[in-house]
Amino acid sequence: MTKNNLKFPKKVLQPIKNYLENQIRKLSKRKKELSKEDPFIDPTRVMDNAAADTEAAEESGHERITALKKEIDKNIIRLRKTLSRIKVGSYGTCLGCQKMIDTDRLAADPTVEYCIDCQKKFKKKD
Repeated sequence: MTKNNLKFPKKVLQPIKNYLENQIRKLSKRKKELSKEDPFIDPTRVMDNAAADTEAAEESGHERITALKKEIDKNIIRLRKTLSRIKVGSYGTCLGCQKMIDTDRLAADPTVEYCIDCQKKFKKKD
């Protein structure tokens, strides 16, 4: 229960839950696709490149793929955290002040954890 004892009804949360689960599936699929694009995974890759530009291209390609996969992992974690908040009944409650997050804010990004006021406070600290 939230501090304000407000909870979203299940019929409101189910489409959000479905959306989040679908996003996780899409991101997981994209991560697998990226893995196949990694030049370091290519079995035909020559380990001793005579051309420096080829080696540099492979390294930058690998770094790009690695960065994209890390970003996907962060997004999957954020989506799973949101699903956990739905499961325990704290979805839509600000982690800072424990008040309900504006529904327009949740509609724009269902994974937000803080209300606008608390988010602004955290931005000022940065």
